[in-house]
Amino acid sequence: MFDAIAQRFSSIFSGLGRSGRLTEKNIDEGIKEVRKALLEADVNLKVVRRFVDEVREKALGIETIRGVRPADQFVKVVQDEITTLIGGEETRIRWSDRGPTVIMMVGLQGTGKTTTTAKLARFLKKREGKNPLMVAADVQRPAAIEQLKVLGRQIDVPVYFEDGGRPPKICRRAMKKATELGCDVVLLDTAGRLHIDDQLMDELEDIRDKANPQEIWLVVDAMLGQDAVTSAVEFNQRLDVSGVVLTKADGDARGGAALSIREVTGKPIRYVGVGEKLDKLEKFVPERMAQRILGMGDVVSLVEQAQEVVDQEKAEEAAERLFMSRFTLDDMRDQFEAVLKMGSMKDLLSKLPGTADLSQDQMDQMPQDQDMRRMVAVIQSMTPEERSDPKVIHMQRRHRIARGSGTSVNTVGEVIKAHKEMNKQVKQLKNQGLMGRMAEKAMNRRKAKRLKKHKRDGTDIKGWFRR
Repeated sequence: MFDAIAQRFSSIFSGLGRSGRLTEKNIDEGIKEVRKALLEADVNLKVVRRFVDEVREKALGIETIRGVRPADQFVKVVQDEITTLIGGEETRIRWSDRGPTVIMMVGLQGTGKTTTTAKLARFLKKREGKNPLMVAADVQRPAAIEQLKVLGRQIDVPVYFEDGGRPPKICRRAMKKATELGCDVVLLDTAGRLHIDDQLMDELEDIRDKANPQEIWLVVDAMLGQDAVTSAVEFNQRLDVSGVVLTKADGDARGGAALSIREVTGKPIRYVGVGEKLDKLEKFVPERMAQRILGMGDVVSLVEQAQEVVDQEKAEEAAERLFMSRFTLDDMRDQFEAVLKMGSMKDLLSKLPGTADLSQDQMDQMPQDQDMRRMVAVIQSMTPEERSDPKVIHMQRRHRIARGSGTSVNTVGEVIKAHKEMNKQVKQLKNQGLMGRMAEKAMNRRKAKRLKKHKRDGTDIKGWFRR
C-alpha cells in the first residue's frame, strides 16, 4: 500500500541530502514535493494542507545539531508528523475486568468483515493468548453463518450461531455462551449493506445497546481511498467507533485512506489486513508504519512474523550445524519453507530498511517466491543420502531429480551451488573469528539447556556431549 509513496519520499530526501544544508528555499521545495506525493497517494486535501503547514513550521525552526546533517533533521520532522497524523502512540484494546471483552465488528458489505473477524480471532489466540468466541450476527447475507463456521474450524475457534432470530438477542445469548465455555473475548460479526442506511444503523445501534461492547471496530476497504474515509465518518457519527481495521492493504491501494482516517475521524487504525490468508493481519503501530512510509523498513514487525513461524529450537540446531559445517540440504529446505510461511518476498523486503531505494530491476533480481518453491521441490525429490551429502549427486542423479521435481538440470545445479556457497561464506566468517565465537556461545547455551533437561529427566548425557 505504501510502496509508491515510500519511493517518492526516498527521492525527496535524497535530493535534500545533496544540497548539504537546509535553507528556506530548499525546505519549500521539499515540502512542495511532499505535498505532491501525499496528493498522488489520495490523501484528503484538508489533511495534506494541515500536514505540510506543520512540517514547514517545524522545519524552519530546526536548530543545527553538530554532527547531524540538516537533511536528516528534516526527515525526522516529517517522520514525527506522519506518526502523529496516523495515530501517535499505539492504542491498546480496552480489556474487560469482568467477564469477556466484547469487540463489535461493523462495516459495509464486501469490505472483508467476516474474514477479518476470523483473522482477528486467530491473532488474539496466537499472539495475545486469548480464548475467543466468534458470533455469527449477520443473518442478512446468504451463507454468512456458514462462512464463519468454516473459518472457525480452520483456526480452531468456536462459533456461536442461530438459525433465524434477531441479531441483538443472538449477541446477548452468545455472551452467556462465552461465559459457559470460558471464552474471554467475544467477536461480533454483524451485518453490512452495500451502502449506509437507517435500517442497518438502527440494527447496529440495537446490538451495541444490548451487548455493551468494549470496542466497536469499523472494517474498511483500503482500495476505496477517500470513499473509505467518507464511510468511516458516517459510521462514527452513529456508532462512535473506537477503532478502524483496514483490509486489502496488500493491493494497489495508494495509502490515502490510512493517512487520512485518523485525522478526519479522530479514531485510530488498530489492524491492517495484508493478504487473503488468515494469518495475514498486522497490528497497526503508528511509529513503525511511519518508518515504512518513509522507506525505513519495519524490522520489529519482521521479527514478530519470524517468531510466529520459526521453531526456535530447530533454528538453533540448524545454525549450529551450519557453523560446524554439517548444514544439510534438509536444513536449507527448512529455511526456505520458513521464509515462504512469513509471506511474499515483496512484503518481507518492504520491511527492510533501504529497499525503497531499489529500482524495479534490482527488485526483480532478488530471490522470488517461485524460485524458492522450485528449490524446495528439488530438495524434496532427493534421497536422504543426497540431501545429507550433495557431493554424491552426479549428472545421472541430477537428471532424475529434475524429472521428479518438474524442474531442469540447471535448477538442480543452482540448488547444490547455493548450498555450497552458503557453507563457504560461513567458513570465511569463522576464519575471521567473530562467527566462531558466536557459534561457540550458541553451542554452550544449547548444551546448558540440554544439561538442565537431562538432569530433570535423570538420564545420561555423556553420549550427547560426545556428538
